[in-house]
Amino acid sequence: MASGSQSSHVFPFVIGLTDGILTALTFAAAKVVRSPDPLTLGLALRIAAASSLSGMFVFFAAEYIHQRGALVRAERQLSLRAGGRLASTRLGRAILLETLLGAALSSSCNFVGALVPLLAGALVPQRSWLALAVGIAVLGALGLAAGRASHGRPLLWAAALMSAGAALSAVGLELRIV
Repeated sequence: MASGSQSSHVFPFVIGLTDGILTALTFAAAKVVRSPDPLTLGLALRIAAASSLSGMFVFFAAEYIHQRGALVRAERQLSLRAGGRLASTRLGRAILLETLLGAALSSSCNFVGALVPLLAGALVPQRSWLALAVGIAVLGALGLAAGRASHGRPLLWAAALMSAGAALSAVGLELRIV
């Protein structure tokens, strides 16, 4: 993560939103499609909170290990004798702080990503399947944006993320988690 740059926030933003939506679709698919009981606001908030907390810890662990590994590689390239020295400097502390901030951003985006589609299902209980439709549509919009931002193929990105959403919704239908 490049400290101070706006691009350092893209990764936690995208991973948080995507993970939140996919987790919500997986957890709630059976509830919104097969259950006679409506999806409630309380359940939507609990799923979003669980997704957010889990995502925060996963993001922190993966990103911190990644950044510390970059320091170790830099030490090797600089032929520094004592391994781990850079990690104990101000640079190491900056990486810890940046990773903590990224984890907080990712967690917040994860919460929002999980909550938005579930709110659609909770607010329109007679059509709670809207949770799946909204989640997959938001994934499509995120894919279009990611494709444009990465100078890739926006429609391919959208199709890939929407397919992931549909696939995990199908998994959730079979697993019947909630």
